[in-house]
Amino acid sequence: MTPPLPLTVVGIGADGWDGLAPVARRALTAAEVLIGGARQLALLPAECAGERVAWPSPLRPAVAGLLAAHAGRRVCVLASGDPMFYGIGRTLTEVMAEDAVVRRPLRVVPHPSSVAYACARLGWAVEDTEVVTLVGRPSENVLRALSDGRRVLVLSAGAGTPAEVAALLRDRGFGPSRMRVLEQLGGPHERVAEGTAAKWDRPAGDPLNVIALDCVREPDALRLPVVPGLPDAAYEHDGQLTKRHVRAATLAALAPAPGELLWDVGGGSGSIAVEWLRAHRSCRAVSVERDAARAERIGRNARALGVPALRVVHGPAPAALAGLPAPDAVFIGGGLTAPGLLDACWDALPPGGRIVANTVTLESEALLTEWYRRHGGELVRLAVAHAVPVGGFTGWRQAMPVTQWSAAKPTAPARSQDPS
Repeated sequence: MTPPLPLTVVGIGADGWDGLAPVARRALTAAEVLIGGARQLALLPAECAGERVAWPSPLRPAVAGLLAAHAGRRVCVLASGDPMFYGIGRTLTEVMAEDAVVRRPLRVVPHPSSVAYACARLGWAVEDTEVVTLVGRPSENVLRALSDGRRVLVLSAGAGTPAEVAALLRDRGFGPSRMRVLEQLGGPHERVAEGTAAKWDRPAGDPLNVIALDCVREPDALRLPVVPGLPDAAYEHDGQLTKRHVRAATLAALAPAPGELLWDVGGGSGSIAVEWLRAHRSCRAVSVERDAARAERIGRNARALGVPALRVVHGPAPAALAGLPAPDAVFIGGGLTAPGLLDACWDALPPGGRIVANTVTLESEALLTEWYRRHGGELVRLAVAHAVPVGGFTGWRQAMPVTQWSAAKPTAPARSQDPS
């Protein structure tokens, strides 16, 4: 059986054909089929005689069909800059891994990315620069990266992205931040527009742009740390909020790790799910909330705090949990006494998965005590007191104590190696 031909992916910049290395040029001229965006295909000279196919929109659902349609032919896919850095290279590898029919060896010929060009122009060290892409993603993603003194590069979704980013910075209290919009990087029409987020009023420019931010926080703007336990004032809520100190302890018990999925059951304001997502950009979370107004509020909090990817499910648990992907961890912040809720959450966890449940009522505490007896783990009481004025003196005001049960689901026992 003849092995499948490699699929070649060539990165190309705004400098077009002139900026390509010989190996990239040879791949493009030898290709029978050239697939890419219309802008990228237009950069190729006539000597690239292969059939030209522009990506349709939406792109990802069409990838498998296009590859299948050109099976057995020399196919070259064009990408912007480095194909494996927020580029088409990742999509191709994922699609081919999922579909054996279109699977073939992948050969990638990278070009300097827009991030490499931008850092070279700005004199920024790439390793010290935060990169956020808004291509196909909500613009609120940039909010998570904002911190006083940080340098951030934003990969734009189009000509209107700079104005959107400037508005978000103003709303978040980063209006004094310096903004530079670098257009057509590496090409003959490269240019830079500069200003501050507070006064950004420039008309939309070239859609091929990168935004450089020197973050400056206004003195009275709310400071958001990178560790769990954001200020309570960071959240919109109706009183259903896991308070700051208990929230920090709860996230410590949940122990988020990159790529893991959390079920936040009885989301309230969504604070646990929001801070789980802020722990790492690859973390995922679903917040389940039966109250419609609170479910909408959870979405607003997620967007305001830079994690718009939070999935909000409106409905009562445990019924609303049906069909959700299996979690790595579950937090139950409300509705503990709902029939079957704890059982459903425990059953959904894989071996090694974690569960954390908080309560302030005696009835739910009795239930958690029983589950602690059955499954072990840790049962703790969290008590927080705040100093308040007492006449001309100061005393302690005790908040309601929170009972917390946390446990990890046992892994399967190892099989005996004894042949008998």
